[in-house]
Amino acid sequence: MENVSRIPQPTLSLQANFASDLPELSIPWQAEETPEPRLLVINEPLAANLGLDPEWLRSQDGVGLLTGNRVPEGAAPVAQAYAGHQFGSYVPRLGDGRALLLGEITDTGGHRRDIHLKGSGRTPFARGGDGRAVVGPMLREYLISEAMHGLGIPTTRSLAVVATGRTVLREEGPLRGAVLTRVAASHLRVGSFQYARNHEDPAVLRRLADRAVELHHPAAAQDENPYLSLLRGVMAAQAGLVAQWLLVGFVHGVMNTDNMTISGETIDYGPCAFIDAFDRNAVYSSIDTGGRYAYGNQPAVAQWNLARFAEALLPLLHEDQERAVSLATEALGEFPREFGTAFSAGMRAKLGLPADSPDETVGTLIDDLLALLQQDHVDYTQFFRRLGHGARGDLGPVQAVFTDRPAFDAWTERWLAFGPDPAAMERTNPVYIPRNHLVEEALEAATAEDLAPLHRLLEAVSEPFHERPGFERYAEPPPEDFGRYRTYCGT
Repeated sequence: MENVSRIPQPTLSLQANFASDLPELSIPWQAEETPEPRLLVINEPLAANLGLDPEWLRSQDGVGLLTGNRVPEGAAPVAQAYAGHQFGSYVPRLGDGRALLLGEITDTGGHRRDIHLKGSGRTPFARGGDGRAVVGPMLREYLISEAMHGLGIPTTRSLAVVATGRTVLREEGPLRGAVLTRVAASHLRVGSFQYARNHEDPAVLRRLADRAVELHHPAAAQDENPYLSLLRGVMAAQAGLVAQWLLVGFVHGVMNTDNMTISGETIDYGPCAFIDAFDRNAVYSSIDTGGRYAYGNQPAVAQWNLARFAEALLPLLHEDQERAVSLATEALGEFPREFGTAFSAGMRAKLGLPADSPDETVGTLIDDLLALLQQDHVDYTQFFRRLGHGARGDLGPVQAVFTDRPAFDAWTERWLAFGPDPAAMERTNPVYIPRNHLVEEALEAATAEDLAPLHRLLEAVSEPFHERPGFERYAEPPPEDFGRYRTYCGT
């Protein structure tokens, strides 16, 4: 680490708890030098929440922190080790191939947050990659993660994107290099536990689990079987998270086990997208040729990933293998109920239904609506906003999008009998999401060094529930000639 410059600012401190507590799960490393770093976008509200001065972050020292080239005294950047199932196939050694954990910071609310870089250069986990990132995908993560935050969905967040001044070669040709600074409650993943389970020292798994309990599920420490409580806590967090994804039409795109957090935050916005026309089979990732991570498959994939988490925890659940398997199986069996409860509660809110509406009747109402949306591939986001107007008596615009008008009218009659609350619907159903055509427009402009479309889209999606004059195009579906949408991981 002798080549890394140190920031002469005594008020900035990055703790190295992960690096010191779990040295078996990381490798000390440093970011590669950036020849001509230039700040592209900075998240001022997040910076303030972290106790960082946005103006200082714009300085040479600040940009040095955001690229990993200038770090505070005592910081110990590491590349984290983890394993993972990628599209169902197990890879025992993945890790941060182009990323670094700079350290942890305590924010103004007293919460510990990871400061993490993406695109900071090759590490020992790079597996033949160049370790770099480019402007478009890094701005995509910045944009989508901030949209998710605006929607109230647990997510890692982006502090900044810095252009490195380095040219990066990709299939489409030479592109501008970039580094993203990501902030998270932690970067512990299901894949972290898979890696620790196979470590030659069995104590590593227990120390990792203890850290997860301390950081994310502290109540589990008081239970008779804290590691079983950890499993249940992670399962509940992920069930709620995936339910929220489906409720806003989000498709993660690459739900490998190394992309599932223990905290319950959304992480790694690679080939992700929001659905326009409702389609349970929607797939946007260019590499998901079999549809494994399609919109409607996400709950089942989450449960599968959690089963891999449970397998990793087996030695901690009970000393008797059979009993450990039994405990894990019983816990995992609760996932459908956890997810169903979260999804049903969210749909009740989207439909403006009273909380005491009968479960069975509401369940049928939801299922029938989703079937109608699927049949006509209705624009998902616009439908629920228009339905809110329907609750106020203006049903014409929402009726017009259905070919089977009698079927929708019959459904509407059943829905209106509940007395839906239009104000509650407006608080729940976004006007603005990062629509795919607008995301591509903003990223294409940013790649050509015009950031105005990106900032305008960020302005819209940061306050997604409030309809505002001048933002009409951000609420509209894509033009007919937009075509089939494909996203790429950017590596």
